[in-house]
Amino acid sequence: MSKMIFKSENILKSEKKSITLVEPILEELRRILGIKDENFYNVMIAVTEAVNNAINHGNKLNPDKEVYFLVQADEHEIHIQVQDQGDGFDPSTVADCLEPENLLKSSGRGVFIIKELMDKLDISSNKNGTTLNLYYNYGKHVK
Repeated sequence: MSKMIFKSENILKSEKKSITLVEPILEELRRILGIKDENFYNVMIAVTEAVNNAINHGNKLNPDKEVYFLVQADEHEIHIQVQDQGDGFDPSTVADCLEPENLLKSSGRGVFIIKELMDKLDISSNKNGTTLNLYYNYGKHVK
């Protein structure tokens, strides 16, 4: 990243109400960067999904575990990191939610949604947790 314009580093508790802490941080980011509303909401949905997955699927709502949540931006790109303290998973085993047998399932779309809404998604996972790095080139989405 080049010159940092925005940075917010946070530790979230593994409880559902922690999701409400994400929106004000992202709203401040939107205000500072001047991202168009329709594009900003794509970022909001993707990040909320990532944090929700970390709390519910990664940490399994364990009150002894936390979610690290970093938001930073330079003149061109937003980088968001979400890291849980769960048992990890193999990203290659995530079922394709567009396959006919998965269309009616009530879950399993999170990674797909994040990939579709962000410019880039990197996932690293091991027995100590999962880290998602989301990248969004906002330079093409400003007012």
